[in-house]
Amino acid sequence: MSQYHIYSLPAELLGTLTPRNLVNTSASRAPSPELITATSSSGPRTCHICLEATFVALDEQRAHFRSDWHRYNVKTRLAGGNPVTAAAFSQMIDALEDSISGSESSSDEDDSSASDAVNTLVNKTKRPARSPSPDDTRTVPQTAITWFHSPPSTQIGVYKALYSDPKDETSYLSELKEMQESQEEGRTWAMFMVAGGHFAGAIVRVSRPAEDEDESTKSKRKKPQKPKPDTEVLRHKTFHRYTTRRKQGGGQSANDNAKGPAKSAGAQLRRYGEQSLREDIRNLLLEWGDDIHDCERIWIRASSSNRKIFLGYDDAIISKGDERLRTFPFPTRRPTQSELLRCLLELTRVKVSHLTEDALRAQDEAYLASLPKPKPAPTAPAPEPEKPKPVKLSREEELLRERWSRLLEMVTKGRVEPLKAFWEREASNMETIDARIPEWTGERRATLLQVAAQAGHEEVTQWLLENARADPTIPVPNPKFGNLDDDDDGGHHSDASDAPASLPTGSRRTAYDLARSKGVRDVFRRIAALHPDWWDWFGAARVPSALSKQMEDEREEKKKGRRKGLKDRVKEREARDREKEKAQPTPEPVKESSPPPRSIPQAVSASRRLGGGSGAAEGVAGLTPEMRAKVERERRARAAEARMKALGSQ
Repeated sequence: MSQYHIYSLPAELLGTLTPRNLVNTSASRAPSPELITATSSSGPRTCHICLEATFVALDEQRAHFRSDWHRYNVKTRLAGGNPVTAAAFSQMIDALEDSISGSESSSDEDDSSASDAVNTLVNKTKRPARSPSPDDTRTVPQTAITWFHSPPSTQIGVYKALYSDPKDETSYLSELKEMQESQEEGRTWAMFMVAGGHFAGAIVRVSRPAEDEDESTKSKRKKPQKPKPDTEVLRHKTFHRYTTRRKQGGGQSANDNAKGPAKSAGAQLRRYGEQSLREDIRNLLLEWGDDIHDCERIWIRASSSNRKIFLGYDDAIISKGDERLRTFPFPTRRPTQSELLRCLLELTRVKVSHLTEDALRAQDEAYLASLPKPKPAPTAPAPEPEKPKPVKLSREEELLRERWSRLLEMVTKGRVEPLKAFWEREASNMETIDARIPEWTGERRATLLQVAAQAGHEEVTQWLLENARADPTIPVPNPKFGNLDDDDDGGHHSDASDAPASLPTGSRRTAYDLARSKGVRDVFRRIAALHPDWWDWFGAARVPSALSKQMEDEREEKKKGRRKGLKDRVKEREARDREKEKAQPTPEPVKESSPPPRSIPQAVSASRRLGGGSGAAEGVAGLTPEMRAKVERERRARAAEARMKALGSQ
């Protein structure tokens, strides 16, 4: 028989079962003095543990069960060892210093002296415990199935969720034997599944009532009665509601909790479907209340949100802490009636394998070797250095820091009007305009003028120089002697006419050296021309020259003259080109039937590139005189625009 029902296991199999343990957790044992080789007995009554023992009467069998030999073999089998024969057990008793007494006692319970003697004999035959190796400390993953072994080569597996206390592994074998006792009405289960708006529920009988078993033992009738199945569906119900968002997954309530309640028509329908599903399930539970009360196990497959449909509401049929509650210990599919029957068969059918003890031991060793090695014990982390406690600032210091932060923000962003108003209001509470910027700000410049010059704000720089009388001769701080800061231009400017000369390594720099645009440098030069006696502009301030109003006007006149001359030359050139075009003969029209020459596509591509390179004859090869003249005019116009743009930027 390859399959067994969990509530109707053969008595012969139950008597030989022992808990199945991994090799690293089973108790070590010494080789038995004499192993049993007999596999069956010829007598009418036998002991499945002491396979050699046979009995004629029931009283003899009961007396054997109370004997020390039988109790020793039972404890040895539970520890993973092999039972011994009666002769071998007698030799072991003779080897003890104190003989075991009371082995023939007829009392139901063994006295303490006999129990101590059996325990001493069992402990004496054990192999000395070895020191644990790193492999022994590996954590073996827990599985949903517990296994039992029946010699010589039969193993059965039962789901742990079927036991009353799945965590108590010591009671598995005894409870498995108790499951075989028939009950008057039989054992019943309640099974419920809900997911994606689908619901399936059933009340099933998983073991036959006691009266059915009694009928099978009666005398045989003329016509044999058809045997009843081990499981029977007493009640069942399935229904579906629209609760899931199509092609998006997840229920409407989950979407509302994550993104807020949606207002679409579909969302309203899904909310109504969820409410209807909840009411239908609770009404069904109320209708089946008496049957659920008599069930031995209640199986529920539901998500955390759907689980609230069955538990935790007023007048709930199933209480939240009910010990009968179980979840399916394996993956399940969509809730349907056929899926409930599949899960019922999976739970009630015992898993069977046929492996010898050597094969089991080799399998266990291979499995343990495949487990990841335990991580080394974590070492105590080095104590982290104590962070310095922040210094508590006074009210005056906090206000001062706030003023500096606002000043730097306005100067950096070029907000000149708010800067003027702020300085007029807070000048009495601040130091001079040339006060050094505090180090706690993280600013690498010494004064506000240096910050404005580097930021390129002309209006702020002019206000600081002309109105606030900021000092342009203060040197820029350089923490690395002989090296310029990375975010500076190092005194190199785009306009060579007014830029300072190349600075030698380690020389001093000023606010003018930080200016990155021509407009800011012109501000320094204008102020130097207007107020030459304010500072040492051309020495300590490193301004190369003054820029007066007259000088600016002359420079502007020169630019205008250059622009006008350039425009006149362009007009004259275009007039000459037009005269040349009129003097050239008109080319003959090309016939439509004649194929175009191969060089025309190259010429057209060259014309699209605005004539190609300047003076390149191959760029206009193959073009008509009119097209060549047009390309040449385009070249000259582009060149003229480029020259005018260069003059305008000076």
